[in-house]
Amino acid sequence: MTRPSDISLEERLKAQAAALGFAACAIAPADAAPQAAGRLRAWLDEGRHGDMIWMEERAEQRGSPRGLWPDVRSVIMLGMSYTPGHDPLALAEVGDRARISVYAQGRDYHDVVKKALKALARWLVEEADGALKVFVDTAPVMEKPLAQAAGLGWQGKHSNLVSRDHGSWLFLGAIYSALDLAADAPGRDRCGSCTACQTACPTDAFPAPYVVDARRCVSYLTIEHKGPIPEALREGIGNRVYGCDDCLAVCPWNKFARSAAAHRAFLPRGELVAPHLSDLLALDDAGFREVFSGSPIKRIGRDRMVRNAAIAAGNSGEARFIPMLERLSADADPAVAEAAAWAIARIGDGRRAGRA
Repeated sequence: MTRPSDISLEERLKAQAAALGFAACAIAPADAAPQAAGRLRAWLDEGRHGDMIWMEERAEQRGSPRGLWPDVRSVIMLGMSYTPGHDPLALAEVGDRARISVYAQGRDYHDVVKKALKALARWLVEEADGALKVFVDTAPVMEKPLAQAAGLGWQGKHSNLVSRDHGSWLFLGAIYSALDLAADAPGRDRCGSCTACQTACPTDAFPAPYVVDARRCVSYLTIEHKGPIPEALREGIGNRVYGCDDCLAVCPWNKFARSAAAHRAFLPRGELVAPHLSDLLALDDAGFREVFSGSPIKRIGRDRMVRNAAIAAGNSGEARFIPMLERLSADADPAVAEAAAWAIARIGDGRRAGRA
């Protein structure tokens, strides 16, 4: 019979992580991704981060774990599954419905993952003492290179992490520890000659494999970008109003991902799976806060959501949206008003072309 004292701290750590809802846990030395800083610097120098100035401002801290916290010796990388039980591309041709990225259809992952990270951190301090810090997405941490260095998977040609067991559907969290923990073997790139994610992108956001130009990415445009969206990219947005799953959804490794492994907190809310564009176009600030309470979508605010919905309405070509768009063309937010006017013109152009 195996006694607890015969089980290593690392093994007990991973068992505890699983008990807290993490689907994956692995460890890397703090200096395990030395190439990440140079790649980040080159990406920033090319301006591919767009308006995300915060990435440039804290690039030195982001470039390596010790740049953020000099005392870190080990990085514990964790993944929580949000594998969908439905086809993320199913609404691609349903013009009157909005598409919301799978990751945002359930509870806010920041809250869920951070709560579990803190619980695991408390356990580790009780077991082995030692200083530590926990991070999920909002700090200058290179989660994906570190996850590859720890062996959770590899950064695919779409630049996101791919897992042999969970495909493209993992939320990542990190614990920086001052302990010297035994490291796991790093992940190995298994993309091979596949280019599915590259060819699936609706706005050609990949200038090269493993490189994404945020300025052309639908997720960036609908979430991070403020103001009007460049007209040349609006058709590619289609009916997406928050994020985009296309490059993830087509990855062949997803055939190994099981929706049963998904954390229950990320099960989709019914009203976010296929919302009517008309409902989104009608949102005011209070309505937006009510609908998206507890969702990561709340961070973009009403104006960006309605701007995105107006573009989707224009792409639908459906004249029944025109009355709502006409009201929005006088919206207090200039980006909303401009998107609504564009959508009215696009619907009108499509109707005229259909009669020609």
